[in-house]
Amino acid sequence: MIKPLIIALMLVSILSFTSSAAAQTTPAESNYDEALAKKLGADEYGMRSYVFCVLKTGPAKIEDADERNKIFRGHFANMGRLAAEGKLAMAGPFGDAEPWRGMYIFNVESIDDAKKLVETDPAVKAGVFIYELKKLYGSAALMMVNEIHTKIQKTKIE
Repeated sequence: MIKPLIIALMLVSILSFTSSAAAQTTPAESNYDEALAKKLGADEYGMRSYVFCVLKTGPAKIEDADERNKIFRGHFANMGRLAAEGKLAMAGPFGDAEPWRGMYIFNVESIDDAKKLVETDPAVKAGVFIYELKKLYGSAALMMVNEIHTKIQKTKIE
């Protein structure tokens, strides 16, 4: 079964690509912002490379509530750090998709670079999560998600 998030990400990438290709044929109607494209690392189609990470249920079952809370506080703090450093373009949990638990989209070029980042996650270190990494070609606009998120987030997750 193909997961809805993967389909959504593929559609965003396809729509970004096709709208960019259409704009290429009608340059007089373009809203192209060269400075913004350069800032976001966009190619001529407004796209860039990322690494997509799926977090899945791992083998560790942490029964101690205090230890589990400590691990997840570290998990959220780690995501905040990576986002602040510009290395995490997007993250979020899945709803009812067991064993899929969550996802990251890393702003890195290689699987090896993403592996180093995901292994800084305390929940991965503890075995609560395991992960799978895949290359992703998507809209460079994803790089603005964290900036916009801070403007619309009323309550911080800790």
